[in-house]
Amino acid sequence: MRRVASSRISAMSSVTLAVGLLLGTAGVAQAQITSREGIELQNQIQQLGQQVNQLQTNGGGNNAPQASAPPTNLPGGDLTAQLLERVSALEEQNREMRGQLDQLTNQVQQQNASLSKQISDMQFAAQNGSGGSGGSSAAPASAPPKEESAPAAAKPATAADLLQSGQAALRSRDYETAQSNAERALKSAKSTNGKMDAQFLLAQSLAGQKQYRESAVAYYDAYNRAPKSPRAQEALLGVSASMLALGDKHSACEALNKLHSEFPQPTPKVKSAMTSFKGRAGCH
Repeated sequence: MRRVASSRISAMSSVTLAVGLLLGTAGVAQAQITSREGIELQNQIQQLGQQVNQLQTNGGGNNAPQASAPPTNLPGGDLTAQLLERVSALEEQNREMRGQLDQLTNQVQQQNASLSKQISDMQFAAQNGSGGSGGSSAAPASAPPKEESAPAAAKPATAADLLQSGQAALRSRDYETAQSNAERALKSAKSTNGKMDAQFLLAQSLAGQKQYRESAVAYYDAYNRAPKSPRAQEALLGVSASMLALGDKHSACEALNKLHSEFPQPTPKVKSAMTSFKGRAGCH
């Protein structure tokens, strides 16, 4: 009887060792396998461990009747064989699931590498044209436009060039560039008309920036530079418009009266604007 009990205890010790190793493996795999099959596998392993513990409790004591007559359990040898068979089957399932997990991990890594390469290729194509063999020729092709644009980017040297560039900036509502060109043209212009045009452009650029007080002064300076020129009546009209923008209707009417006295027959454009300004300022 002692030999039978010893043999049974040895077999149960083998089962306990196998289950312990399997539980350790399941603990490691728990951080990797979160599927439904993995959870069921872990539950089966836990149940198996409980059965082994119960078997040790019932069969490993010193009383022979408890070890030899379990009415509700199978004989020790049959139970040990069944437990070992279940342990082997669970280990096999665990290996299969880890193999599937390794395959999925490799597929994800390959897909990530492929996606990274596609993104890199798209960025390269966007930076170098349409890609392919044209990529190597993109740099030489783009070099000549840079060299050709260098003279165009150079600042105008003459007053006429500055005025022309400033007028273009004014039409595109780039008032700061127009003001800068007007101030430079005013310094470099030699003729009276050139200075008058530069001063008038300066007034226009200031008005575009809503600096109405400064624009009124600039318009009046333009008038004083050439009081008899056709542009002079437009300068006085600009003084009136700036005063209206400031809400100074009295000064706006004074500028219109001076315009009427200096130019009894203004141009149709100026005459139409005078009528509009008089109505807005309430001039008598």
